[in-house]
Amino acid sequence: MRLRALLDTDALGLRLLGGEDELDRTVRGVMTTDLRDPSRYLAGGELVLTGLAWRRDASDTEPFVRILASAGVAALAAGEAELGDIPDDIVQACARHRLPLFAVNESVAFATITEHVVRQVSGERAGDLAAVVDRHRRLMTSGPAGGGPDVVLDLLGTDLDLRAWVLSPAGRVIAGSGAAGNTLPAPLCARLAGEHLAAVRTGRRGPHRVTVDSVTYSLFPIRTSGRGTAGASRDVRESVLSDWVLAVEADAGDWPEERLDLLQGVTQLIAVERDRRDAARTVRRRLAQEVLELVQTGAAPAEIAARLRVAAPVLLPGLGTAPHWQVVVARVEWEGGEIDGGSVAQSLLEEILVDPAASGPEPSDRIAVAHTGDEAIALVPLPAVSGEHEGPETGLLADALLASVHDPLSAGLDGDGRLTLGVSASVHSAEGLRGALEEARHARRVAAARPGRVCAAGHQELASHVLLLPFVPDDVRRAFTARLLDPLREYDKRHRAELIPTLEAFLDCDGSWTRCAARLHLHVNTLRYRVGRIEQLTGRDLSRLEDKLDFFLALRMS
Repeated sequence: MRLRALLDTDALGLRLLGGEDELDRTVRGVMTTDLRDPSRYLAGGELVLTGLAWRRDASDTEPFVRILASAGVAALAAGEAELGDIPDDIVQACARHRLPLFAVNESVAFATITEHVVRQVSGERAGDLAAVVDRHRRLMTSGPAGGGPDVVLDLLGTDLDLRAWVLSPAGRVIAGSGAAGNTLPAPLCARLAGEHLAAVRTGRRGPHRVTVDSVTYSLFPIRTSGRGTAGASRDVRESVLSDWVLAVEADAGDWPEERLDLLQGVTQLIAVERDRRDAARTVRRRLAQEVLELVQTGAAPAEIAARLRVAAPVLLPGLGTAPHWQVVVARVEWEGGEIDGGSVAQSLLEEILVDPAASGPEPSDRIAVAHTGDEAIALVPLPAVSGEHEGPETGLLADALLASVHDPLSAGLDGDGRLTLGVSASVHSAEGLRGALEEARHARRVAAARPGRVCAAGHQELASHVLLLPFVPDDVRRAFTARLLDPLREYDKRHRAELIPTLEAFLDCDGSWTRCAARLHLHVNTLRYRVGRIEQLTGRDLSRLEDKLDFFLALRMS
């Protein structure tokens, strides 16, 4: 399609600011971005949509416009929602580079323009894509009953003989073409998701090709198309852990340009559906935020209980009795600390907490996640169970949550990010939520003290005081252990007396002279001599509980 046709479509709300002589340019696609340098995602011929978040001052304009012109884009369309009128420096830069410039009325969503361009371009480019787009458009506009991304993937299968799946960044199958959606093994999904995340983090341009067991898959990024979403992030780390991917069982390296354009159009249609699903999460997110604020501000339990009664039917529809609740806290942190990880952690929790057995078109419809700063907090309802069925492991378990997503998410974090997660025990009433929140936060701090890019800890692990040891500052740890153990180490070094092994065995045997002597193959009198020497060198008394505990901690920290 040509730019002139876009300008003549009143529903798109486009106003020409410059480039009237260039309106016969052909539009081959559409891209939404607020990156200061989007060149790696441009192939030429695109209508570029931007909310102008990349522009801090007028000096940013010339480099941005020059990059677009050099990439051969068809035109630039700038939204008026943030700044109102388009700044003159943008108008002048586009005129210098002969780049047509449109203003987008604030009442028009970028998703509307994206869908229109994809539909029109595909109709002119190839009859098969036109059929996919047009049929899917009619189903999408009919509401949720249209079937969402599953429908367009079914059409890819029937019309183009392509098996395809939409995967989450954690490797969950969101949609699949026909029965194939149920046959892609979970390990393969995780492998494809991980390969996609690794490719995006290294800046490689899609589609990315992966061969597994002699089968080649081509991975197409699906970036959200709505204004102000993660798809328009300045830094790839702000969206890499939340964007979906389209996996096609084919080698796109041999495809003609028309077929590649076809699949790019499909990803844009799926992005529109993703935007709609994200909008549907607004109610659940708001409920979680309201409950969280009440809990953190010390509101009366009756007020919190009233809000929970509102949340329960939304999150567990049809439930006749009040549910139990668990709290899950997650944090995504990047080296340097300049990126807010809260929204990324929120998207990840909404993905990680999906119940694999949940039915319906959107399994995450039972998850409410709020975020504040770098922290995301999930309020998870659990169907109340009778006492005879309730046990110590009722509800979510930290290790199980990360078991299937550890590998792909580690690839997305790519050496400079960390995901840590803590899970509380279940609570039965509003009175327990504050304690559950603190428990989940403490469990997350325990997870953060462990090595690895993706770590989790649960409430079951908080019973042992040994978990406190990682939080002791290094200088305090060194001073404490040196004061107690260095005299013994020096004595052992000079006399080969083995006082340290004797101390460890004595504590392991709970101070039993007989059992300790038997373990060390010593006479009890010899053992008493060694323990006496330990007490003499350290000034401690191993018959006292406090001194035993100090020695125990010193040995664990050494």
